[in-house]
Amino acid sequence: MSHTGRGWEILTDRIIGLLNERQTPIVFMLWGGHARKKRSLITNKRHLILESAHPSPLSAYNGFFGNRHFISANEFLEKNALSKIDWSQSEDFIP
Repeated sequence: MSHTGRGWEILTDRIIGLLNERQTPIVFMLWGGHARKKRSLITNKRHLILESAHPSPLSAYNGFFGNRHFISANEFLEKNALSKIDWSQSEDFIP
């Protein structure tokens, strides 16, 4: 919310719109209420939209934990003959 009303909405809406036009399938992860409102900008049926609570400490237990978005994204990418994402960024990562 610290960036609300400062023009970022125009930029992010335009970027989402441009990505939506791509024919290569894309995974959109919309985490949190503000991100979920962007769903209407994603109209291309080739893309996957995953929605969840925001991963912040205040709301992660309201649906983020256990949402399997990382697994779902990789399954979708694999199904569409695209490279999976290596989500591990630390030695503490447990798949």
